Amino acid sequence: MSSRKSQSLLSLDLGLKRIGIAGCDKLGITVTLLPPLTRTTFINDIKYLRNICNQRNVSGLIIGLPLDEKGIETRQSKYCKKLGKKIASSLSLPLAWVNEHSSSWEAATKFNLKGDRSGALDSATAVILLEQWLQEGSTIKL
Repeated sequence: MSSRKSQSLLSLDLGLKRIGIAGCDKLGITVTLLPPLTRTTFINDIKYLRNICNQRNVSGLIIGLPLDEKGIETRQSKYCKKLGKKIASSLSLPLAWVNEHSSSWEAATKFNLKGDRSGALDSATAVILLEQWLQEGSTIKL
């Protein structure tokens, strides 16, 4: 059994056009797919995310980091790291990173979303990231 502190978390799959979102309950048992955020301005994106965080009493963020197959940073992972830190800072929340290599493929297969352009795949990927983080028994320093 994990010694992880009970906390409600929000998982984000950061993209240029959308942010996929998933959340879990305080016990980390139920992971919920949430509607994706179609990005506009950073200020509007933060308002939307802050609202979700307040509604769900979120105490930490899990953010996907798209490393390559060898676990090495990519151009996209550097972008996600920079944006993720900015989001976490703006929301005053701690964050943890999850290697999201192949997570979109896994989400497309698991949720039958191959070829999806609606944003559902982005949030399904956020579910995979959060489930992975929970299974690894990781912690976020509060």
